[in-house]
Amino acid sequence: MKVKYIGYDTVAIDKDKAYDVMSIEKGWYRIMTELDEDYLFPPEVFEIVEE
Repeated sequence: MKVKYIGYDTVAIDKDKAYDVMSIEKGWYRIMTELDEDYLFPPEVFEIVEE
């Protein structure tokens, strides 16, 4: 699944950029960040662009 980040710009993740969801864990999305580390993010800060 591909999602677009709609939250605030951070060092680790860019606003309006699309990211691949690596997995969904307890309802949260595991995303590879701009720092080349994977983290869990809440789904409400993303918009699904591709199932």
